[in-house]
Amino acid sequence: MKYNYIGKSGLRVSNICMGTMTFGKKCDRKISFEILDKAYANGVNFFDMAEVYPVPPTAETYGVTEEIFGEWLADKPRDSMIIATKVAGAANGWFVPPVRYGLTAIDAFHITTAVEGSLRRLKTDYIDLYQIHWPDNVVPIEESLEALDQLVRSGKVRYIGTSNENAYGLTKALETSRYRGFKRFESIQNNFSMLNRRFLDEIAIVCQKEQVGLLPYSPLAGGVLSGKYTPDRQWDGFRFGDYLANPDPRMKAQAGRFANDRALAAAQKYAAIAQKHGLAPATMAAAWTLSFDFVPSTIVGATNPSQLDDTLKASETVLSTELLRECDRVNQEILYPMG
Repeated sequence: MKYNYIGKSGLRVSNICMGTMTFGKKCDRKISFEILDKAYANGVNFFDMAEVYPVPPTAETYGVTEEIFGEWLADKPRDSMIIATKVAGAANGWFVPPVRYGLTAIDAFHITTAVEGSLRRLKTDYIDLYQIHWPDNVVPIEESLEALDQLVRSGKVRYIGTSNENAYGLTKALETSRYRGFKRFESIQNNFSMLNRRFLDEIAIVCQKEQVGLLPYSPLAGGVLSGKYTPDRQWDGFRFGDYLANPDPRMKAQAGRFANDRALAAAQKYAAIAQKHGLAPATMAAAWTLSFDFVPSTIVGATNPSQLDDTLKASETVLSTELLRECDRVNQEILYPMG
């Protein structure tokens, strides 16, 4: 396992981060523990969660993922791992989260309330990386950063980060921190994979110039790049098969974005490249995100421990120039398959 620092922080993390959004829904406590045990035994020291997990979030299940992780953590050396979690984004964002009666905002009250809840569920005194799950389009970033800064100065949080942000939002936040003397975002967690390269269009240059680490989520495009989503659409039990059957229009829209015909066609081409070079598709997909200098760690998920066999190998996998060029050609042929 390789280890890198996030941004300008003192967080030295495994370049494979264990994502946990399946814990408490797709994975029961036993399976969740087995996944965590396997990741930890293989050198993973970085674990990412959120107050709204598991996914899809509901009022009945939010916080369950953190509770499961807190139980698992109880007999482990706390200082041996880097724990990341998130405050639910604003209700004025891309959806209304089922926490605090759908009145969420990235203000001092909600940030403080959220972090206290996470600390209680995780059964820990501090969080290593505390992130905004998605931006607030109403509350000024100055107010958000001041509240987060106070958490760092109180010792409840070590470093802060953001998620699902654009280039303007990240730059605005960094400049605000610089001029107001607040702690800055050391990381940004955005969707990034071979099927979704939009991060490279403008945000990547901000990360490079400002030394902010990208922590990609869905490096396997929700599992599509693993090769299991076949064109015959026999997806029973798979994430996007479940989403298509879900009456929630947001869930259906996500399935349409990740597993549309163009995305499936591109995934098949990438799988052929992986096979040609003797790699599992999942290994190649995760390793591709790690080939960028602004990515200190990539976030992988699992619904059973065996799925980690391929993704953990990405930690030590260096993709050849030839392979990367072949992947670029697929991207040129099927540009922006996820829209």
